[in-house]
Amino acid sequence: MCLRVAMVSLHTSPLAPLGRSREAGGMNVYIRELARHLGYQNIGVDIFTRRSDRATATVQELSEHVRVVQLLAGPPESLPKQELFTYIPEFVCRVQAFALAQGADYAIVHSHYWLSTLAGTRLASMWDVPHVTMFHTLARLKRQARADEPESPQRLKSEQRVVHEVDGIVVATEHEREQLLRLYDVAPGRLHVIPCGVDLRRFTPAGRVAARNALGLGEQPVLLFVGRLDPFKGADLLIAAMAQLQQPATLLVVGGDPAGDPEMERLQGLACRWGVSRRVRFIGAVPHEQLPIYYRAADILVVPSYYESFGMVALEALACGTPVVATRAGGLPYVVRDGENGLLVSWRSPEAFACQLDRVLGDKALLERLRQQARPSVMRYSWPRIADQIHHLYHELTCPAVACGHLS
Repeated sequence: MCLRVAMVSLHTSPLAPLGRSREAGGMNVYIRELARHLGYQNIGVDIFTRRSDRATATVQELSEHVRVVQLLAGPPESLPKQELFTYIPEFVCRVQAFALAQGADYAIVHSHYWLSTLAGTRLASMWDVPHVTMFHTLARLKRQARADEPESPQRLKSEQRVVHEVDGIVVATEHEREQLLRLYDVAPGRLHVIPCGVDLRRFTPAGRVAARNALGLGEQPVLLFVGRLDPFKGADLLIAAMAQLQQPATLLVVGGDPAGDPEMERLQGLACRWGVSRRVRFIGAVPHEQLPIYYRAADILVVPSYYESFGMVALEALACGTPVVATRAGGLPYVVRDGENGLLVSWRSPEAFACQLDRVLGDKALLERLRQQARPSVMRYSWPRIADQIHHLYHELTCPAVACGHLS
């Protein structure tokens, strides 16, 4: 094995069911798929996460050379993210003890999200190895997108400090790089633009008619929302847009827990209030491997988020040949190219989204053109290609002299 990586995801496990809670979404997919594809390159990856269920095994094999290690830090139950800061020291001690017991010699720490970055900084210091991080979201960028977005002062202060302590920061787009330079005054050499990936073998356009039949859908156009039911994702705006839509359409909302999810109950209430409950189906969260059925069945994926650092669901839908209508925010314009594989909405209002959706649904030639260009537009985001770029970054950080050509 040429390299061993300690990957840190303190607040959420890559094995967590997607979309059922606010803590499991695109970041979980990113960590799992990146680790798997690094493993295929003969890189050993241990993904350290906090145990949130007493019944789960400490070590679970994810794939060849890749393990998920769940460690006690606080009570073994799901906790709100804002409560986890207290348990960072305990988590770090548990990771250190595991590494010693295993005789694991990690060459680099790769952390995800701000809580993990704080833990990763301590681990990298103890092991005297480089530390690369990916924040996935940053508090100041979220506040820029939505002024009332609740973020703890602890997070704001921690992110402002830790961006200057890590050896490298992976950002998904040039937009995120520019924001870190402008808002956080990060040294340019610390920033590495490497996009997110998509499994092009799983997410394919084949079988659109079969997918619609499997889901019991008729001939009416289908709009799709996929994601955590977090107010920041904007599902309420989309439901309001349904009330103003001129073209007939059914909306499928994939995400959330049908059994007592307060946000799902709120959205269902809004659908009733706006008189569209018969045209909106709340599916709940589905396993990641089943998402291609929904993407293929849909005519359009809609991403009405206030902000997305990249937008992995847009990438997955496009790989399935499904155009995307999305907010012109964050990293979404790098994935959704206006007029080529989808449409961008500059104003976050139900009227603006309804207008763009009516435009696509009412123009079959436009819809077909967007559909034909969807998959070709994302072929460069294959996971093997992304893993290659991350591997190269690891090499740069662990062997800087060799990477710079100082040694033959």
